[in-house]
Amino acid sequence: MFEHSEKARVFALPPGADFPRDFVRGFLDRTAALAPEAALQIEIYVNTRRMQRRIQSLMAESGARLLPRLRLITELENDPVVADLAPSVSPLRRRLQLSRVVSQLIEKEPGIAPRSAVFDLADGLAALMDEMRGEGVSPDRLRTLDVSRHSQHWERSLKFLNILAPYFTATGDPDREERQRIAVERLCAKWQTTPPAHPVLVVGSTGSRGTTFAFMQAVAHLPQGAVVLPGFDDDMPPALMADLASNPAEDHPQFRFARLVAALSLNPDEVMKWVASQAPAPERNRLVSLSLRPAPVTDQWLEEGSRLGRLDVATAGLTLVEAPDPRAEALAVALRLRKAAQDGVTAALITPDRDLTRRVSAALDRWGIRADDSAGRPLPLTAPGRFLRHVAALFHSRLSAELLLTILKHPLTATGAQSRGTHLRWTRELELSLRRFGPPFPDAASLSSWGLSRGDSSATEWVNWLISALFQPNSASHLPLEAHIRRHLAMAEALATGPGGDTSGELWQADAGRLARAVLDEFLAEAPHGGTLGARDYSDMLHGVLGRKELRESVTTHPGIMIWGTLEARVQGADLVVLAGLNDGTWPALPAPDPWLNRQMRADLGLHLPERQIGLSAHDYQQAICAPQVVLSRAVRSADAETVASRWLNRLTNLLGGLEAQGGKAALAAMRERGDALLRMSEALETPGAATASARAPRPSPRPPVSARPKSLSVTAIETLIRDPYAIYARHVLKLKKLDPLRRTADALERGSVLHNILERFIAGGVPEDMAEARRTLLAIADETMTTSVPWAEARILWLARLERVADWFLEREKARTGTPIWLEEKVAVALEQSLFSLTAKPDRIDIEPDGRLHIIDYKTGEPPSEKKQAYFNKQLLLQAAMAPRGGFGPPRETARITYVGLGSPPKEVTTEITPEIEAETWAGLERLIRRYLSPETGFTALRAVFSLDRTGDYDHLARYGEWELADTPKPEDVG
Repeated sequence: MFEHSEKARVFALPPGADFPRDFVRGFLDRTAALAPEAALQIEIYVNTRRMQRRIQSLMAESGARLLPRLRLITELENDPVVADLAPSVSPLRRRLQLSRVVSQLIEKEPGIAPRSAVFDLADGLAALMDEMRGEGVSPDRLRTLDVSRHSQHWERSLKFLNILAPYFTATGDPDREERQRIAVERLCAKWQTTPPAHPVLVVGSTGSRGTTFAFMQAVAHLPQGAVVLPGFDDDMPPALMADLASNPAEDHPQFRFARLVAALSLNPDEVMKWVASQAPAPERNRLVSLSLRPAPVTDQWLEEGSRLGRLDVATAGLTLVEAPDPRAEALAVALRLRKAAQDGVTAALITPDRDLTRRVSAALDRWGIRADDSAGRPLPLTAPGRFLRHVAALFHSRLSAELLLTILKHPLTATGAQSRGTHLRWTRELELSLRRFGPPFPDAASLSSWGLSRGDSSATEWVNWLISALFQPNSASHLPLEAHIRRHLAMAEALATGPGGDTSGELWQADAGRLARAVLDEFLAEAPHGGTLGARDYSDMLHGVLGRKELRESVTTHPGIMIWGTLEARVQGADLVVLAGLNDGTWPALPAPDPWLNRQMRADLGLHLPERQIGLSAHDYQQAICAPQVVLSRAVRSADAETVASRWLNRLTNLLGGLEAQGGKAALAAMRERGDALLRMSEALETPGAATASARAPRPSPRPPVSARPKSLSVTAIETLIRDPYAIYARHVLKLKKLDPLRRTADALERGSVLHNILERFIAGGVPEDMAEARRTLLAIADETMTTSVPWAEARILWLARLERVADWFLEREKARTGTPIWLEEKVAVALEQSLFSLTAKPDRIDIEPDGRLHIIDYKTGEPPSEKKQAYFNKQLLLQAAMAPRGGFGPPRETARITYVGLGSPPKEVTTEITPEIEAETWAGLERLIRRYLSPETGFTALRAVFSLDRTGDYDHLARYGEWELADTPKPEDVG
């Protein structure tokens, strides 16, 4: 197949070429003269299974033939040369073993990391061990590291790594990377004496890993061996390529090739072309090559830039989209992909940003286009993954109403039941009950009581199933990993089965269910190596195990629209390539921090530096941007800040901007104009038409029939009637009431209710004369009340502390009061003389003074209303004062004063002396207000006199607030 050569044999294909297709074309040309059966002897090693499948497919397209042996470099561990070694340890087992050691380390050194990071640290540690084996770094080298100049953290980390040295040995149970390296070493040694007579090729690899790099060198020296490199930049001067190898710049896209060429004792210009054809856009290859020159020689732009020729030719197929935000970028990309689909052009979106790909997929969905996404969906985000994570949370979290309803409403729950409709019905009823009445943390007793209160045998059966599934006898938190998994599976299957069911329903069905079951089966098989751990540690570990898998769903996708990761882009070819998310931090991504070795320590050991990953990403970028038609896109601003353009894009635009004589500025402007055209299209797509804009809702002011208007309101609702009449209309006319939140929190409303209960009990029991005894009694009542009615421990501590701070002030005020409490938290009503309307009230407290007049008191947990607020809006106590002479609180009596007691920080009292004039004016104002709203001409205007613009109301969405503004004139409308 190859002519005899004393030198290593290295071929290459340029950036922008469809690498698998051109490789197959060159391979068929070279083997055309061979006998058909000779292909069976040829060995071709590729770096990914996708590359393997694509080459097989392309060879099959060329006609019936015997195929060569296509193998994966990563499967050299299965070569017969290492048949004597023990089977490799599964990655999961090794991570479980390491997680036990890491867990012990964190127990001794809690400052290293939180316990939730145990599995992630074990994962990082396993990756470090793999890298050391792959690069041939012995664990003995760790002992020679000098960390005296580093912080204590790195000294501690190094000590820990030395403890793990036994895991690096090949005795007992080698890892895959270890078997891989031993296989390569043995093959290289074998080929030194008995090289294979048949052709052996390594195709498509960059040699970024030490083991692969050694294998490529060995193959290149074989009599019939060859290496075929992807995206080799032959426009780069040979001298500069040689400098890359001697002065390592790992972030350069050609660094790995320069290192390989130097290791093979070749000159860069001795790398041969695999096929004779040129790159799809040779002018652009030269432009991109120059833009990516290493920083020390960027001055070559001045010298070589003038030799690039007219840059409008090099950039004719380039479009630059600089979107204002990620949403606009996604929509512009989707529009370009849609046009490609319409024109019958194959197009691929390439980006490492998964958020961006989800946005683009959602935008394409509006046109019924489903792209073929090579990345799939992370298993934790599938329905079984979410279900399993929710169930795992039950073991370490107190069962809240929110978590309970999350599980009950999951589409996999009760799918094995005889009637899932019954399950959904009782789930709805339970949710309404929990929202209205609680408790925030349901238990077996409260659920059983609720089931009995339904008076329905199916509800009882449903609740019994729920209790048996959720509240299992073994509630220990620390268990062996195997026990955790079995308990988890039992609970998940019981919840998926449902009441009266006999199967696990849809839990393990479909692609996602089968994958989840396979992952858990492997997890269970390796569980003996996981040791004993807590419930929360198990939940964190489960998330890490599930997160290592992605689901490729069996769905029908558009044949010409693809979404690729950067690795897949090396394998496939497309007419149009969209490089999206070109911002620093996204592409290239920031190097992941290494928790075990810092940069200097890695350099001393001879491991890869953080720039390695940037260099691999740069190579992917260089290959993709040289495709025939390319769209480059980025968002100028993210959700919270300005972004920085990718360093590669920045270099390209700077180079074009500086080559004005070659038309660089005009070419860059044309690239941007093509991108702006896409942005204008996306903006037009998002802009509502004239008909939609004119349909904006007016500020509502509904006028229901008088018979439907409220005939009774509380004193607290009067303020709402003044400030936001629409809320009264929605609540009392439409009978709409906002559901209480499912996740009840210790908010101000809850605190106020608890405080009123405490003070009511304290006042009703009589205030002790002795201040110390009064304080003890008050705080004892507070502690008892909070223990029974406040399920949040943090809130109990905080609220009790606040009450302790104001207790002395409150008791001093109580001691100075001259009245006797006669009315505590009882509801009353008083009818207005001129209408069929009644006013209701439930005063916090009313004292009778020695002169027979009343003192009305109201407790506030925050700032009490000022006198001006009371005069115009907050009329709660003023109205109660006006109710007293009208028999509202027993025999008609006058009111001496009203007092708001604010128990905030600082505590404060606001007292108003009540005169007959104030009482009469207050009642007359109420009658005028009610007469007005009982008139058919008066509408219930939305947000008539709000106090603050940042307030939110329960009925703002119903009033369509936002489509109109507070300055808009209300539009009265007869309803009903």
